[in-house]
Amino acid sequence: MPDSSIGNLAGVAVLALALAGCQKEEEEPLPEQPKLAAGAACDPAVRPVEETPESEDDADPQPICGPGLACEPLADGEGHVCGTALSLRGRVTDSASGSGIDGALVAALGELGEPVTDVVATDACGDYDLPVSVRRKADGSYAESLKWTLSVSARDYQPFPTGLRPALPIDLSDAAPAPEPVDEEDADEEAQTPDVVDNAATHVALLSLGADAAGVTIVGTLGEGTAGTLVIAEGATTPAPYAIADASGAFSLFNVPAGAVTIRGYRQDLEVEPQAITVGTSDLADVALSVITTDPAMLATVTGDLNIVDPGAGTVTSVVLVPASVYNAQLERGPVPLGLRDPPPPAAPDVSGSFSLTGVPSGTYKVLVAFENDQLVRDPDEGIAGTQVQEIVVERGQATAVPESFKVTGALEIVGPGKERPEVVEATPTFRWIDDSSEEGYDLVVFDALGNVTWEAEVPAGNGGEVSFAYAGPALQAGMYYQFRVTSWRLVQDERRNISRTEDLRGVFVHGEGEPVAECEAPEAGEETAGESSSSSDTE
Repeated sequence: MPDSSIGNLAGVAVLALALAGCQKEEEEPLPEQPKLAAGAACDPAVRPVEETPESEDDADPQPICGPGLACEPLADGEGHVCGTALSLRGRVTDSASGSGIDGALVAALGELGEPVTDVVATDACGDYDLPVSVRRKADGSYAESLKWTLSVSARDYQPFPTGLRPALPIDLSDAAPAPEPVDEEDADEEAQTPDVVDNAATHVALLSLGADAAGVTIVGTLGEGTAGTLVIAEGATTPAPYAIADASGAFSLFNVPAGAVTIRGYRQDLEVEPQAITVGTSDLADVALSVITTDPAMLATVTGDLNIVDPGAGTVTSVVLVPASVYNAQLERGPVPLGLRDPPPPAAPDVSGSFSLTGVPSGTYKVLVAFENDQLVRDPDEGIAGTQVQEIVVERGQATAVPESFKVTGALEIVGPGKERPEVVEATPTFRWIDDSSEEGYDLVVFDALGNVTWEAEVPAGNGGEVSFAYAGPALQAGMYYQFRVTSWRLVQDERRNISRTEDLRGVFVHGEGEPVAECEAPEAGEETAGESSSSSDTE
């Protein structure tokens, strides 16, 4: 045999041995990550091996809670335990068409109004799965009864809740085992079925801004310890675009028009350094706001007084502050920064005279009294003092007194629609309320959720009992939310003087909200899916 052939055969043999050695090395299995059962102690810092960036972690994986379980804090604060995983599950849709909204951001708020989760983004169907944490007993079972509400925002849509639309409470007691089986890869393991809350309160229909939709998205963060901060892009429009910082302090401001804006943050016991930026036609990322102080002693106190007259069934009320930049003058409302309420949330109204709000950051605010459903309203008689919405300018760390005492009176009682919460109506709803005792007539106004006056009418005086009046305005827009507001009046020396009116948060209704699309398939695995946390450094 020629020497060249022998050399070739030797080379082939060496290559075969080398490949066999590599194959042998590749076939060495990595240790399986141990799975913990319900009730076992766990470390929340340990992640599944597929989520760990360091390859050496794969060689000695630490135990994690098994499928369907989550590592949750113990109620006594002493460590963590594996318990049934819990998530809020729902769909975000367009209120008119019912189609799912891709990329909407969803977060859960606690009973104080503070975010308790980071945001997750909806998938192409508008679906989301939002994990929430609940303190546990030693055996991993729930140790507390909690309620949440949702905060939802999306490009080209009005944030939720806002304007006329409240968020419905989501109750832990409604949690039930998830309907679908566990992943096939876990079929041979003793897997726990996770719990979910999936009901009307977890499904949200957003209102399209329509022709008013314009602008870019600004994404940024305030850092840890800033959850719930109301972040506002002030300067371009009023009401200005706003967002609520999630549990990690990240925020996404949608629909910010071009021009010079100042990004400000508002929350009790937090002073944020404003940041001026120029907005063009491209989205902005990595906007970092700096915290000046979290010391309540370095922030302002706002004090004032109110006088309740002819209260009817109401006896006590509350006071809130709304940044002037997000105040809707037509609807007479706006988002309230976390904690800027007397009494502090979630306490029931208890103000009957003087009031005080502490830890107030600097800024310009509207002061709203009797804003909540407490059977009282700010007196609508514009001919006397103390009946206007007052605006104050708060300087950093300075005590600020509201100049005039507010006058508060008993409210007209709404019968329907929307006595307690938004109500679905037909094309021509009939508005009903309890007759005032001394009126000579009523002014009825219908607003849409964007603050536009849809219809106005003068209603004759009632004869006691219930007053009703049918809608006779333009056709109601499908999926739009509306509110009817009634003000009673009488003549005093030939001058019309208002007596009372319906409460600020009642009388909300919707017509023709689109039904969610029944069948929808999101992209397959490997593409973006519901429940993936959005990054504070990525543009939308």
